Amino acid sequence: MRRLGFLLGLCLVALLSGCATGGGDTLAPKTAGPVDLKRYQGKWYELARLPMYFQRDCAQSEAHYNAKPDGTLGVLNRCRMLDGEWIRAEGNARPQEAGHTDKLWVEFDNWFTRLAPGVARGEYWVLYVDSRYRTAIVGSPDRKYLWILSRTPSLPAWERENLLAKARQQGYDTNRLIWRVSDRDIAARH
Repeated sequence: MRRLGFLLGLCLVALLSGCATGGGDTLAPKTAGPVDLKRYQGKWYELARLPMYFQRDCAQSEAHYNAKPDGTLGVLNRCRMLDGEWIRAEGNARPQEAGHTDKLWVEFDNWFTRLAPGVARGEYWVLYVDSRYRTAIVGSPDRKYLWILSRTPSLPAWERENLLAKARQQGYDTNRLIWRVSDRDIAARH
């Protein structure tokens, strides 16, 4: 049942974020500029996120990206529940506009997207990625969704604060962030 809720939530978020923004929003956040998708691929830990329905029970989340020869990314999102169970969703990401790799459409592979292709897709804007591709900030242009990502499951406080400052400068409410639960805390609940 949790898996169904996770997948339905991903569809809903994708659908709503795809419809929520207009093309001429001059107040939209600034993106990172060209993103090297080959360097971006791999495993990212979600350190923090804004609250959203489809991740409501996730204690830990990961995103795995795989650059494809056609310029798209394969996407595998994993969510670990407090009981230790992992659920997953797979999809694809592609540039919203050819040659602009900082603004992507993400579409998950499920019954809804197969029923209505191209309708349930979400906007995935890379707002920041450091020069070593070790940390990133991703959000939606309507500022409803935000993820702070890292190649490691934790960061030093100074680096975390630097990422939070960047997100605040873009107009995101970082006071509402939900932080990754540690492995130790999950193990203590069993």
